[in-house]
Amino acid sequence: MDKREILKFCIERGFLLDKEFLNLFDEQTDSESIKILIQQIKEITHEKIINKNLFSSIKEDFFEKLSYSLKTKDSEKIINSLKIKLNLSFDSSTVSNNPNISQQEKAEQKKENKKESSNQILKYEDIKISFSYPQSNKKLEVFNFVNYFRNRVLELKEILQENPQLKNLISINKIPFNKQGFSIIGIIYSKSVTKNKNIIFEVEDLTGKIKVLISQSNPDLYKLAEEITLDSVIGFSGFGNKEILFVNNLFFPDSFLAERKKADKEEYALFIGDIHYGSKLFLEKSFLKFIDYLNNKLPNTPEVPKIKYLFIVGDLVAGVGNYPSQEKDLKIKDIESQFNGLATLLSKIRKDIRIIISPGNHDGVRLMEPQPPLNEKYSWSLYNLENTILTGNPSFINIGQSSKFSGFNILLYHGFSFPYYANVIPSLIQQDSLNSPTKIMSYLLKNRHLAPTHSSVQYFPSQEDFLIIKKIPDIFLSGHTHKCEISYYNNILLISVSSWESKTSYQEKMGNNPDFCKVPLFNLKTRSIKLLDFEEESEHQELKSNIT
Repeated sequence: MDKREILKFCIERGFLLDKEFLNLFDEQTDSESIKILIQQIKEITHEKIINKNLFSSIKEDFFEKLSYSLKTKDSEKIINSLKIKLNLSFDSSTVSNNPNISQQEKAEQKKENKKESSNQILKYEDIKISFSYPQSNKKLEVFNFVNYFRNRVLELKEILQENPQLKNLISINKIPFNKQGFSIIGIIYSKSVTKNKNIIFEVEDLTGKIKVLISQSNPDLYKLAEEITLDSVIGFSGFGNKEILFVNNLFFPDSFLAERKKADKEEYALFIGDIHYGSKLFLEKSFLKFIDYLNNKLPNTPEVPKIKYLFIVGDLVAGVGNYPSQEKDLKIKDIESQFNGLATLLSKIRKDIRIIISPGNHDGVRLMEPQPPLNEKYSWSLYNLENTILTGNPSFINIGQSSKFSGFNILLYHGFSFPYYANVIPSLIQQDSLNSPTKIMSYLLKNRHLAPTHSSVQYFPSQEDFLIIKKIPDIFLSGHTHKCEISYYNNILLISVSSWESKTSYQEKMGNNPDFCKVPLFNLKTRSIKLLDFEEESEHQELKSNIT
């Protein structure tokens, strides 16, 4: 660690650092993390002189705030070392240590803290929930949003810096004044087009900002640059100085799998979503036909006994208050009754099929992503089914694991961000991607993020950015668009599910062409995919005639 560099960093930002306090970091080598930590101490305490005396009455949540700002590999080590050297000790339990709280109340608090993580997750050994976001009622502060984006930069930088084509990689504040070749990694702060039709990005990392220019004289590079969205993290290589970088290559974090894995035994998984139970246009006859299929009541279906998993990726019910005057479109007017009705249908499915459920924007959960599992207050009837597993949105599930097979990693995301990118990214506009949603899914995999742009969804700025695609899935499953489509992107299987609600007047007005009652059937051993069709075409007209 360069102490002069740290002291200069503090002076430039208008505060002083006590030398005795600085000596606490002598054993640390990661100067960038130390700078961020010290800056964060200043922002939290609002003190202009940082010394050891600040920590005489410090609380544990102070260190939680510090940890939010550090996502490097050494962050936990640095914070723990600081605690030890300051002779501080805290109980890491989330249970309150208030002496006025009884032992029974503490036990109840522990039980509540564990509820989300344990609820129905350990029901089956062959299903592992790698990630499902729990409910959080934490009060938000400005530093939460700042750290949310800082952590995104650090997470995606770790991915990008493994790219060998990013030569002479450098932090923005260390770019020299003289022109030379170098590479940077940063978040897109702004994007504009000059009068000469060149694209200029303002790119920011944790140390500063720089302008980067993509010339229209390089059409392939220019086309790539057009696809870059605000707040995404990108790598740039080129020639320039501290003022501007003239780009000759750019790199997305991207997603690749080396192989398409196969299970060691023959089992099947089915994928559905956008049921919209409670709508006047719910295709109940078609859904009952699907249930008959699952219960082996239809002819010529030898695969049915081997069906083991059913995924439902959001919008299980129509919900209430999702758009103006929705009530006139509802057959069932309250959300609890909608969930009860759907649970009655799902209870008819044979019990050896595991039903994995994640929420969508119609399901009575908060709109901010990531979303917690369904609210048990309204959807208790689904929680009571013995073969359901309820997760958040997004969630990361592993199925089919055995002693001989690592299992399939499945990323579930309902897809609320999809319309934004379909209407903003040039190639997605040209490809009418709301009617071809796997194009949007491929784009998000390329960015390693489910909603990179600040305004594409409402989001909860938690300790880390849970919308980052940290681990590359074998299968990426989505809904929301009501279009059924199956494709591959760099060996990742993409599945977008159809709807069980007939075409609405809003969809007609928007020019959407939804698919109905189509169910992808995936063989885990052979990877073959069959598209099953349970649509009773006459049902559409029956429903609409009943409404009118």
